[in-house]
Amino acid sequence: MRRKTAEMGPRREVAYGPETWEHLKELRGRAAAVLEALKRSAIDGSVFGSVARGDVKPSSDVDVFIPDTVSSIGVSLALDGQGILERKIVQATPRALVKAQLVLENGTNVIFPLVRPRQIELEFYRFGGEVGLEGIRDNCRACGVDKRLMFIRPTEEGHIETPLSDLAPGWVAKQLGVGQAIVEERMRVLERRADVGRTGVYLDRPLAPDDSFEQVLDELINSDPALRRRIASQ
Repeated sequence: MRRKTAEMGPRREVAYGPETWEHLKELRGRAAAVLEALKRSAIDGSVFGSVARGDVKPSSDVDVFIPDTVSSIGVSLALDGQGILERKIVQATPRALVKAQLVLENGTNVIFPLVRPRQIELEFYRFGGEVGLEGIRDNCRACGVDKRLMFIRPTEEGHIETPLSDLAPGWVAKQLGVGQAIVEERMRVLERRADVGRTGVYLDRPLAPDDSFEQVLDELINSDPALRRRIASQ
């Protein structure tokens, strides 16, 4: 997908072509279908990342997040018509949030916490840009920070991107509606990732068809001291 850009010092304006707008529409349609299916079961969620901001690429995924510790059976039943290909438990680091992940037939990922999340863990999704079902219906796009540590501000033509290092963390936090701590924490993590590369995830445990998330989580807690400490620290 070709994009027309205009250099403006450290900040850059990006104008989207017709292909980018069409791709964004298609990805948001997928997200809306999932969010509507969840809503019919009284489960609220949001889409986060590039689909929320608008700066999608051919490789962009649709990632949906449910912020509450809801029933995994309820989520599975709500999304049964979407075609669930894979279920797994994931955790980025031993101290990170333990999450369930459902991979749907159309490639959409649905993520929800299996333990009570901390505020900073919820703000992680807003940091990258987050839009709910009503926002998608109203064609709203959110500001957010991408993996290059660029602050993305949507415009009618596309977006303006500015290096996060050129902006005050407090200003960024205010724009995104998050605490300054998550801005500083994500800057440290992403800068380290740029230096040493991605090092994988701590936990990526696929579930068998007859497994329940709760059953497998209990087994993991019993066998993993680091996971027990994470649960105890809530």
